[in-house]
Amino acid sequence: MNAGATVGVGICSSSSKPLSVGLSPIPIRLCWRRRCLMTAVESELSASEAQFISRRLILLRHAHSSWKNPPLRDHERPLSKIGRDDTVVVSQKLQHMGWIPQLILSSDALRTRETLNIMQEQVPAFLGAEVHFISSFYSIAAMDGQTAEHLQRTICQYSRDEILTIMCMGHNRGWEEAASMFTGASIELKTCNAALLEATGKSWEEAFALAGFGGWKLQGIVTPSSNL
Repeated sequence: MNAGATVGVGICSSSSKPLSVGLSPIPIRLCWRRRCLMTAVESELSASEAQFISRRLILLRHAHSSWKNPPLRDHERPLSKIGRDDTVVVSQKLQHMGWIPQLILSSDALRTRETLNIMQEQVPAFLGAEVHFISSFYSIAAMDGQTAEHLQRTICQYSRDEILTIMCMGHNRGWEEAASMFTGASIELKTCNAALLEATGKSWEEAFALAGFGGWKLQGIVTPSSNL
C-alpha cells in the first residue's frame, strides 16, 4: 500500500450490516453467532470431560492381628509381627503404583489404626491425606449385605469433588463383600489386601450413581506377596 492510499472504514447503525476495514466484510451478527456456538460447544465438551474424571477407591482390610492376649476385647487387638511386616510391603507397593489416597476413612479398631500408622511411617505421602476414624466401620462389617451402601454414604459425606483417591480401611466380612458388590466380581480380601477400584464422574455421588453396584472396574488386588 502506498503512502497516499486511504482505508475506508464503514460504521453502520445496524449490527446486521457489515463493518469493513479494507477487507472482505464480515457481518457482526454472524461473528456473534459463531462465538455463541463455540461457547456452547466448549461448555458441552467441559461437561462431557467432567463425567470422565477418574475416581479411585482403595478398600484395604487391616493387617494380621495378634491373638496372644485372649482377654483383650476384639476391638483392642494389636497387629502381629506378620501384620506389621505385611503393612510395610503393601504401603510401598501402593506408593510404587501411584495409588496415594487424599482422604482416608478408617475403622477406629486398634489394628486398623496401627495399620495406618505404619503406612504413614513408610510412605510420607500418606501423611498428606485427610483422615477420619469412623466407629461404625467396625460394627457394619459384621452385618450381612450392609457394608457397601454404608461405605457409599460415608464416602459421599466426607469427600469433595477435588479428592480423586480415597482409601477405606476396615474388616471382613464386610470389606470383601463390598468390593464384590461394587465390581460385580467375587473378591477375596485376606489381611492386608487392598482392592483397587475405579469409576468415573464429576463427583463421588455421580461416580456411584453411574457405576451402581457391579459397575466399578477392578484395577487389581495388592497383597504382600503379589507382583507389581
